[in-house]
Amino acid sequence: MGNHNKLLQFLRPDPEAPAPAAKKQPSSSSDDEDDGYASSSAPTTPTTGATTPTTTNTSAAASPFAMSPWTQLPGLGFGAGDGYGGGAVANKTGLLGSLVKADGHVYSLAAAGDLLYTGTDSRTVRVWRDRRDLGGLRSGSGLVKAIVVAADGRIYTGHQDGKVRVWRASADDPATHRRVGSLPGLRDVLASALRPSRYVQTRRRRSGLWMRHFDAVSALCLDAAAGLIYSGSWDRTFKVWRASDSRCLESVYAHGDAVNAVAAAGFDALVLTGSADGTVKVWRRGARGRRGRDTWHTMERVLREGDSAVTAIAVSAEARVVYVGSSDGAVAHWQWRRGAPPGAAPRNGGALRGHKMAVLCLAVAGRVVVSGSADRTICVWRREEGADHARLAVLTGHTGPVKCVAMDEEEEEEDDGSGDARRWVVYSGSLDGSVKVWRVSASGGGAHGDAATPARAWKGASPSPLRPWTPYAAAPEPKHMGAA
Repeated sequence: MGNHNKLLQFLRPDPEAPAPAAKKQPSSSSDDEDDGYASSSAPTTPTTGATTPTTTNTSAAASPFAMSPWTQLPGLGFGAGDGYGGGAVANKTGLLGSLVKADGHVYSLAAAGDLLYTGTDSRTVRVWRDRRDLGGLRSGSGLVKAIVVAADGRIYTGHQDGKVRVWRASADDPATHRRVGSLPGLRDVLASALRPSRYVQTRRRRSGLWMRHFDAVSALCLDAAAGLIYSGSWDRTFKVWRASDSRCLESVYAHGDAVNAVAAAGFDALVLTGSADGTVKVWRRGARGRRGRDTWHTMERVLREGDSAVTAIAVSAEARVVYVGSSDGAVAHWQWRRGAPPGAAPRNGGALRGHKMAVLCLAVAGRVVVSGSADRTICVWRREEGADHARLAVLTGHTGPVKCVAMDEEEEEEDDGSGDARRWVVYSGSLDGSVKVWRVSASGGGAHGDAATPARAWKGASPSPLRPWTPYAAAPEPKHMGAA
């Protein structure tokens, strides 16, 4: 947050260098064995394009696929004299640029400092910095469905083949990344392989180690304060990993269908999981074992139950608000009251309705909430007083469903106390194969903006805006397995 050298370096064109002809960049990424290590890097020849000054708030037309990995689009909003635009233009919401690489659909992305990681169905995690394609982290198998970056520089990637792979950037050259392991670690797998009690039934009368996902890893999240990593999978489980030694502490058979989202709340030791079965469950983390070093999650409540699948969960820890996206196009939200006794029900704030099709991804930063949808648009919302939210903008430009979004603060500015001076950078990845970079101002001014939601206050009567809540006591007891 507040890093002045974020990926907006991409957006500073070099006035002295002409734009070179588009060409395909060679890749030096290499395949790795399933349990081996690999490193990757690539030439860092930049490609740039011209920019067109404008003051419009609407996003530009979508860029066609191009061989160049960097494509500047019209309507970037740059002004003369600086790299970002001056005066009122710099505070507008709109498109800044687009990254296009012939790697296929973009399913995941993560921003860390001046680096952007993008995951596609080509088994490669592409790394970008300063308008340059730095190469890729290439695994032996598995479409990349989730990416998270830890504070210590480790990158965790979740794959279609059920594996979570771990990478680390070189201390000498941040552009070079090396695979350093996977979850679970090889040592733990070998230690458990000869113990029948470590096996569980998976499907089709087959069995597997409880610490391994046997279907796609659909979601990853970090709880830095607790030193834990959570992974959710289409095998209907979520697993808990200790970041220090990559050990699997717990596996929970949590839902009756695929787990699509998992999020650590950042308060009250809560974790939320969302599933294709239409439910969102709230879990509370506790300790177990002789020294209390292992974790054990117990289900506290079913937060939501409905016919539409849950596709995304995002949390504003400072406001204690949870946002849930679903296949009916709505973003429901709840707030946990400060000082409430453990187990107290959260207050429901209704739903944000700005999409015509399923919400596929969510991101929250400060008071700003961003939702991406299968309708190819991105809605930007600002949380107001109470449960009210104002729609600041609808960002258009993708030609395919928006599958992933991430946010970061553009720069520190003097604030008047309302938070309206803050600006954010939004990265969106789509099944059209592109990643777009947007500027979002908390003061609004975007296309089709300033639409308020009807909710004015938090409601405590029903946790779900869809149907009466099914008490968690009546739900089947989830199956747990944990480290001995």
